[in-house]
Amino acid sequence: MTTRCCSTRRSSANTSTGSRAAANSSPPPAPARRIALRQQAPGDGILDALIPRRYETARPEDKRWEGWTDSQMRKAHQGLAAAERGDLPGPRTIGQVTIGCTLGYLDFRFPNDCWRQRHPKLAAWYLDVEQLPSTQASKPPAS
Repeated sequence: MTTRCCSTRRSSANTSTGSRAAANSSPPPAPARRIALRQQAPGDGILDALIPRRYETARPEDKRWEGWTDSQMRKAHQGLAAAERGDLPGPRTIGQVTIGCTLGYLDFRFPNDCWRQRHPKLAAWYLDVEQLPSTQASKPPAS
């Protein structure tokens, strides 16, 4: 009897009348997944450069390595250029979320970077992202 009950549950999850969570938990089809991952990669790379760069600013002034921090910012801007060349408009993907969070982090931790002037297409895209309720709700408080 228990086996039969479990079988029924498994088979109902595979039907179109199964739970909404089950229907949304599968990965997107291959083309959409590739687009999302291509969008996500520059965001991950930018953060890989920015986070250690930020840690360096916490070190005493005489212990900081300026050449290294400049190199990290160059890497971040190369990633921003790659993101700007990418296809960001369209339905929200994990890649767009990553880029949006990355740009928010850049604004928060490096407010004098002027990335918007260097990457105007990305800045225009981010203007819309900044207005999303989820972005507004997760924005750090102004200091």
